[in-house]
Amino acid sequence: MSTIKIKQVKSRIGAPKNQKRTLDSLGLRKLNHVVEHEATPSILGMVEKVKHLVVIIK
Repeated sequence: MSTIKIKQVKSRIGAPKNQKRTLDSLGLRKLNHVVEHEATPSILGMVEKVKHLVVIIK
């Protein structure tokens, strides 16, 4: 599988609790934080859930 880099670009303040948990499970703790994950269906589903807060870097 390919890897993707995910960057948090918007603040988690004001986001629902389930979206905050999703950011935590992706490993995103702070603004402009970048993490690298395998592009599995579960990871892509989590990214889709918080797509308004993150950007995928190819």
